[in-house]
Amino acid sequence: MNKLAFSTVFSTLKTMARPGAPVAPHIARNLCAAANASTDASTKYNFKTLKLSTPSPFVVHVEFNRPDRMNAFNRQLWTEIKDCFDQLHNDPDCRAVVLSGGSSKHFTAGIDLFDMMKLGQEMGAIEEVGRRGRLLEGTIKLYQDCISSLEHCYKPVIVAVHSACIGAGLNLITAADVRYCTRDAWFSLKEVDIGLAADVGALQRFPRVVGNQSWVRELAFTARKFASDEAHSHGLVSRLFDNREELLQGAIKLAEEIASKSPIAVQGTKKNIVYSADHTVQEGLDHIRAINMLNLQSEDFLNAIMASQSKETPVFAKL
Repeated sequence: MNKLAFSTVFSTLKTMARPGAPVAPHIARNLCAAANASTDASTKYNFKTLKLSTPSPFVVHVEFNRPDRMNAFNRQLWTEIKDCFDQLHNDPDCRAVVLSGGSSKHFTAGIDLFDMMKLGQEMGAIEEVGRRGRLLEGTIKLYQDCISSLEHCYKPVIVAVHSACIGAGLNLITAADVRYCTRDAWFSLKEVDIGLAADVGALQRFPRVVGNQSWVRELAFTARKFASDEAHSHGLVSRLFDNREELLQGAIKLAEEIASKSPIAVQGTKKNIVYSADHTVQEGLDHIRAINMLNLQSEDFLNAIMASQSKETPVFAKL
């Protein structure tokens, strides 16, 4: 932006900020609000199958916490994932999320077959096929909503995959915003090997994520394993790391950078990217115009412009 253009924008923004009031106290108020340290997630959330922490201000690290079952998805994990991301969606102390496999040998072994056996027992107690179908419909919808909760959460979600990411895990990561993995990671869309079609999002999101129908259909029809280099070459993951420690460091570093940006700008960006994925270009433009007719009046825009002029790092109030 040249000096004349900046001067014009800056003068306009000062008027927008608060007519007749000095700008400096307005900015000082925002800096004080933003300086309040974010509350550690470990003290705010209490899940059994998930462990939450705050490795950096406004960054929440969500770890799967079923190491004895290699983070296999049972009903409680499904439910807690949805509850967790629904709550993070509205948490002003969270601006970016890292999701990892925690201390387990694998990121996730996929669906917990013991839990599926329990579902089978529930169905066995119901004689009429229509009523069994109604039970299954509700269960599948719950699991679909769990996966979609990552996409619906306004906070960017970065998944950090190590070792195996099978079935439900692959469905899950396609709903995330950024995918990193270790070089020893491997993946499988496993559902056809256990006699069902994937029904919680991979068949819808996976082709959209990688833009290669042929490759996705090959994986979906065969359930074959594919390694990290193949996942990287096809765009399923954007970075590879040599080990788990470097993976987490890289994911958290990215989350810290995102968390340092305006939360209004970042969340508005994610909203529009998600919306535009299944709408026309014009509908996406209309959507972002409706968002920015408000967001361009926010104090975050003013703070960012002033910080750019003074070559300082902007600090933003909680949202």
